[in-house]
Amino acid sequence: MSLNLHPMINVAVKAARAAGSIINRAALDIESVRVSQKLANDFVTEVDHASEQAIIETLLTAYPGHGIRAEESGSTHGAKDSEFVWIIDPLDGTTNFIHGLPMYCVSIALSVRGKIEQAVVYDPTRNDLFTATKGRGAYLNDRRLRVSKRTELTGCLISTGFPFRPGSDFEGYLAMLSEVMQRTAGIRRPGAAALDLAYVAAGYCDGFFERGLQPWDMAAGSLLVTEAGGLVGNFTGEPDFLEHQECLAGAPRIYGQLVSILGKYSKFAGAEDKAVAREAATTLSKPAKRRGQ
Repeated sequence: MSLNLHPMINVAVKAARAAGSIINRAALDIESVRVSQKLANDFVTEVDHASEQAIIETLLTAYPGHGIRAEESGSTHGAKDSEFVWIIDPLDGTTNFIHGLPMYCVSIALSVRGKIEQAVVYDPTRNDLFTATKGRGAYLNDRRLRVSKRTELTGCLISTGFPFRPGSDFEGYLAMLSEVMQRTAGIRRPGAAALDLAYVAAGYCDGFFERGLQPWDMAAGSLLVTEAGGLVGNFTGEPDFLEHQECLAGAPRIYGQLVSILGKYSKFAGAEDKAVAREAATTLSKPAKRRGQ
């Protein structure tokens, strides 16, 4: 590990690599991995639990006075009143993992007094290590990251995540997707939000949007994006978004254009904007008339 990295990042990297080793070993024999279902289409494996435990043990050994907020075990570990809270997703992209699709990662962030200051996203399949410290830039392995230089949506590649839980606003999402698809060069749905955000930071994608996300999905990736020169917020552009369950990220000019398209679909949009979004969703859901009718 680099001596130039912040000491807390070095510990987080150690934790992420320990989790990555567990994930890679399990990936050699996916069929033997025990899978259970938290909610409809929301899976958890013994690998999620084992990698989360490895992360927590590594972090608390180094910083026993810190708090923990983890996807699988919540806030049951660590100090309950610390200003330092690690936000952990031990295996983002579990559905991909259990199908053998190599698009998943480990996500670890440190929140200090409510602000994300350290971030690690580790892709164990490619041994790609994304790191960021607030004010010090974002890196992929030893390479400094910058978001895309594109300024017009027309040539942009945008990543997203599809709704998968019963009760999700599928019509609203399809309306959003329709609007973005018609204005860009392409849409991608990799299936791991933390990696999507890391790819925006690296300039592989020009922007990203998704609903239904939790803080552990977004925390580390959001710092990567901002430290790479991008912007992150909810669909209306509000930067204090971690608890809002919606995320929009991109290069600055692209971010602004996406806000103008997606803002009306935000649950924080004004009544007039929401009415426009409902009309768009309703129109899209109506069956197309056959010729001659």
